[in-house]
Amino acid sequence: MNNEMVISIAEQAIWVILLASGPLLLVALITGLAVSIFQATTQIQEQTLAFVPKIVAVLVALVFFGPWMLSQVTSYAADIFENLIRYIG
Repeated sequence: MNNEMVISIAEQAIWVILLASGPLLLVALITGLAVSIFQATTQIQEQTLAFVPKIVAVLVALVFFGPWMLSQVTSYAADIFENLIRYIG
């Protein structure tokens, strides 16, 4: 296994991580921004108000994006396991 192969595997792993976590992070970001704007306009300063909508939005996004995320991670893992002999030896 040479340096280019290790860098390629690490690059693919980072790309899969970004793809798998991206939708949930974007949903949490947009929901948090919307709640923050709502809090600023209504002058409600409750700290726990931001958590419940984010949790609900992320759970809904997980149900919606979950199968796609799982397929991305499993295809990467399957690729690693299929080429394991080439990587090791």
